[in-house]
Parts: sequence; C-alpha cells; structure tokens
Amino acid sequence: MFDSVTINALTSALDGLALRQRAIADNIANINTPDYHAKRVRFEEALADSVQAGDGRVGSTVGTSLEPTRLNGNNVNLDTETLSSVDTMLRYQFATQAVNGSFASMRAAMRTS
Repeated sequence: MFDSVTINALTSALDGLALRQRAIADNIANINTPDYHAKRVRFEEALADSVQAGDGRVGSTVGTSLEPTRLNGNNVNLDTETLSSVDTMLRYQFATQAVNGSFASMRAAMRTS
C-alpha cells in the first residue's frame, strides 16, 4: 500500500519540487555573480512517463538555463525566478495535501477494520 504508483509519484514530485526550490534560491543568491547561469530542474515529463509505465518513481535532473545572458555573462532573471518560486510553492502544497489525503484514507480504513 505504501508502494503504490500514486505515493511513488507524489514522493518523486515532492523531491523534484524541493530540488527546484533550492535551485531557485541558488539562482537568486547568484543574481549578480558574473558568468553564473541559472539552474533549471526538470522532472515532470519523466514523472509522467514513469506513471504511465506503472511505477511513479523518477529522479530529477538539474541543467543550466540557455536563456540569453547580460553583459556580465549572468542570465538569472529575477521575474522568472520569482514566478517559478510561487509556482513551485503552490505545486508543493498541492502534492503535500494529496499525500496527507492518501494517509488520512489509510488511517480511516485501518480504524474500520
């Protein structure tokens, strides 16, 4: 029961979103660092494929942004990072609520048994 596709997918999503939030924090911290390229975390497509295959487990990949750079070679865009941070936080909250709902259902099922 704790190894269901749903729980595996939610756990993978939470891990990926947490990694993305750390990458966003690193990007913002390095907004003025010459030649720093923003990090981008990807996992959604691999997660969808994994769920389709019946597993739900997937790792996240961290790459660098290919967006244009400023004169100092840095390509961190504060607007992009801020929007990504808000989006990531909302997705994390949603996934956490889904996990809590799954466990609440399990607890209720155990009480009635």
